[in-house]
Amino acid sequence: MERLWATWRMAYIGGKPARGCVMCRIARSRTDRPAWVVARSAHSLVALNAFPYNSGHVMVVPKRHSAGLTGLTAAERADLMELLERTERAVRRAYKPEGINVGVNMGQCAGAGVPGHVHIHLLPRWGGDTNFMPALSGTKVMPESLAATWKRLRAAFKEES
Repeated sequence: MERLWATWRMAYIGGKPARGCVMCRIARSRTDRPAWVVARSAHSLVALNAFPYNSGHVMVVPKRHSAGLTGLTAAERADLMELLERTERAVRRAYKPEGINVGVNMGQCAGAGVPGHVHIHLLPRWGGDTNFMPALSGTKVMPESLAATWKRLRAAFKEES
C-alpha cells in the first residue's frame, strides 16, 4: 500500500479551535506572511485558505466584521468587489487556470466554515484536477505548499501595481 503524507493537515484535524474570529485576527495582523495575507486594500484583504481545495485557493475578506454583505457599507462592498477582480487577475496570471470558482457561504448551514465573518472564496480550476484520490479516498493531493502559493500570488499582485 502506498502512503500519502499530509502532515500539515494535523493542525486542522487535531487543533484546538481558536477563540474569537479568525478573519478579524487576520485583518488585525501587522505582518502579512504569517497570516498568509497576499494583498490588502482600504477595506479588504486577500488571504490564502489555510486548508485549500486547490493550490491558489484564496479568500477575499472585508476587514470589518460582518456576517453578510448587507452589513457592509457601500464603500466596503465596492472595495471588496474591486479586490475580488484584482484577485481574479492575479490568480489567472499566477496559475493560468482553465476556470475559476467564486463563492460566498453565509451561515453555517450554507457551508460557511467561519459563519460570522463574510468572505469570498476564489478557487482556480483545471479540467483534470479531479482524479481518483478525492473521488475514491477523500484525499486531495496538493502540488504546492502554502509558502510557495503565497510567494507566487504575492508576486502576481505586485506585477499589477
